[in-house]
Amino acid sequence: MVERLSWKKLVWELILFYLPWIILGMIFGYLPWFLLAATWIQLIWHFHNQLKMSDWLWKDRSLTPPSGSGSWEPLFNGMYRLQQRNRRRRKELTTLIRRFRNGAESLPDAVVVFRSEGNIVWCNKLAQQLLGLRWPDDAGQPISNLLRSPDFVRYLSRQSFDTPLEITSPMNYDRTLELRIMRYTEGEYLMAVRDVSQLKQLEGMRRNFFANVSHELRTPMTVLQGYLEMSSDPDMLVGPMWDRAHGVMTEQLARMNALVEQLLTLSKIEAAPTIELEDEVDVPAMLDILEKEAVSLSGDKNQQISFDVDHSLKVLGDDDQLRSAISNLVYNAVKHTPADADISVRWYRVANGARLEVTDSGEGIAAQHIHRLTERFYRVDKARSRETGGSGLGLAIVKHALSHHDSHLEIESELEKGSIFSFTLPSRLVADKTNPTELTHDII
Repeated sequence: MVERLSWKKLVWELILFYLPWIILGMIFGYLPWFLLAATWIQLIWHFHNQLKMSDWLWKDRSLTPPSGSGSWEPLFNGMYRLQQRNRRRRKELTTLIRRFRNGAESLPDAVVVFRSEGNIVWCNKLAQQLLGLRWPDDAGQPISNLLRSPDFVRYLSRQSFDTPLEITSPMNYDRTLELRIMRYTEGEYLMAVRDVSQLKQLEGMRRNFFANVSHELRTPMTVLQGYLEMSSDPDMLVGPMWDRAHGVMTEQLARMNALVEQLLTLSKIEAAPTIELEDEVDVPAMLDILEKEAVSLSGDKNQQISFDVDHSLKVLGDDDQLRSAISNLVYNAVKHTPADADISVRWYRVANGARLEVTDSGEGIAAQHIHRLTERFYRVDKARSRETGGSGLGLAIVKHALSHHDSHLEIESELEKGSIFSFTLPSRLVADKTNPTELTHDII
């Protein structure tokens, strides 16, 4: 192990170097010249070692220091140890930075690190997607030049980041971003950006849901309250008046009951976890019952109702959810189709599974309404829907019930020509994979 350089060692080294030259100078009588020659040799030796150190530090890529002697040996070794220590620190710092970046990349939020003057230090990939930043091209760029929202510029200049800021995404004006800025290190800030569009949408849906429920329940409750107030005077409800009041109250109670039942059904389907689609559902038997109910519901509208059912086609799934989905489609066709119209229901096998189609020759639906039909409480004609007892929840129930069976509702409609509501259950849910025609052929 080489000892570190000290002034005592330097003094002894000089004494040991100059002593022979002094002795020779005194013997031959030319002491000044011998001292001058010794000094030149000393300078040349130091100059040579300086060049070796310079080449090692700036040109040589080798980690091993050059060999040295005397006072230069501890210098070379000291520089070598310093380099090793710096390499270890750089390696630790690089590992720390890599871990930070990997952690930031795995976050569900966009992350941007910038200096107090606003220049960007680093950003993750999600920040590039949400904010349109480019890395490393935007390194050192002022963040206010890249996010030009006036609200963000004011928020940044205020230097008060206690509350988050919501801005419109510069990449998609339909999305809302929430920004939170916090102090990261000395002179640097960290900004976390989250897409809150879905939360805003859900909050809006929640407000609309409660507003719609309140509105739907207010009318029948007002009617019931009015008749109950009238009933306090026995003379007000006599003869035909009582029959009328009784009929209206019964109708409004049935409407409230139907709304509550549909709300409970929708909540039950939405809250249900992923269901095991292992129970066999006898859809043909279900459709036989629905055919009788549809005829009864049609009443004197003189609608031509036909059911074409493959009675061998059963499926795997949840009986209650499929019953809710199919019955809503059939009842909607009967309720919303005018008198003397044709309604047909088909349940048949297709190449990719089992398909149900409910077709009517009614008034049809305009194209701008079709994509919103499965929203809660959405109705094309609100006045007409109330007359028929519609709540606007039927197709929402159908949508969620079918989603649990890996299917979706398909809607085709044309004004003055009618509509087709259909869905296809995947072939893996078909209980009997045997094709009836092939079975008959084999028997023959």
